[in-house]
Amino acid sequence: MTGEIAALLTACCWALAARLYRHLGASFNAISLNFWKGLISLLVLLPLGFLLPSIELTSYQLALLLLSGAIGIGLGDTFFFLALRRLGDRQCLLVAETLAPLITALLAMLWLSEWLLWQHWLGMALIFLAVERVLRAGSTSSGTPLNWSGLQFAALAALCQAIGAVISRDIFLHTEVSVLQASNWRFLGGMAIILVLMLLWRQRPLPRPAFCWRPWLVLLVAALVGTTAAMLLQMLAFSHTKAAIAQTLLATSIVLSLLLTKLLGDAIPKGSIHWTLAALLGVGLLLA
Repeated sequence: MTGEIAALLTACCWALAARLYRHLGASFNAISLNFWKGLISLLVLLPLGFLLPSIELTSYQLALLLLSGAIGIGLGDTFFFLALRRLGDRQCLLVAETLAPLITALLAMLWLSEWLLWQHWLGMALIFLAVERVLRAGSTSSGTPLNWSGLQFAALAALCQAIGAVISRDIFLHTEVSVLQASNWRFLGGMAIILVLMLLWRQRPLPRPAFCWRPWLVLLVAALVGTTAAMLLQMLAFSHTKAAIAQTLLATSIVLSLLLTKLLGDAIPKGSIHWTLAALLGVGLLLA
């Protein structure tokens, strides 16, 4: 149950951070946004890593953790932000957050031999359907054609999320590595890829305007909640439950964002409450 609760708390963090990140697109490009949120998290977590005990990992295990971060954080988050700009938040989440759990389930069966029970598949199906319906209920038919490059970036983001999740789960199954230690190595792998992409694409690292304090403050809060805390909770989830179940529960961030919208007094799409209840039923089946 620890892993499932950690995954739900991660989804809560993502739901909170999503409202902040969507206001930063006008100030930061995708690469620089990924860079600064990762740097903030490293500045918080690395000192803790020196203070708390850690285990010695083999070169192969370190390489796996670095690879997990490079793919899941460095590439995955960058693809997600690129898709976000082209598709908008609803279409982007519709593709990424519904594909990622399914790909994770398939990869986990092939790589880790993690087979799911029938109630797990039923719970996943309910959550997928609820997420898809909630996103569609809030979208408007503008008549504009689909942005195929955006769809491709969203699908790539889902694939990278799934690969990063399965590699992380594999590490926790075969080592006694702590959540903090695993998070630090993943962030280092992610930051290495982000720096390479920033140099190759010659991206501007600073926002526009560079010295306006408001975007930096929003970024700080979003990074601490949606990246630092979320990473620790996500690693805790992968260390205690199957990769597919954890990834599916992470996708409930879309549904949880509706509850946040309601709490803040904003209008929510018609019919979304019913699908939110369906998602909660799916969560119950995954926790059973």
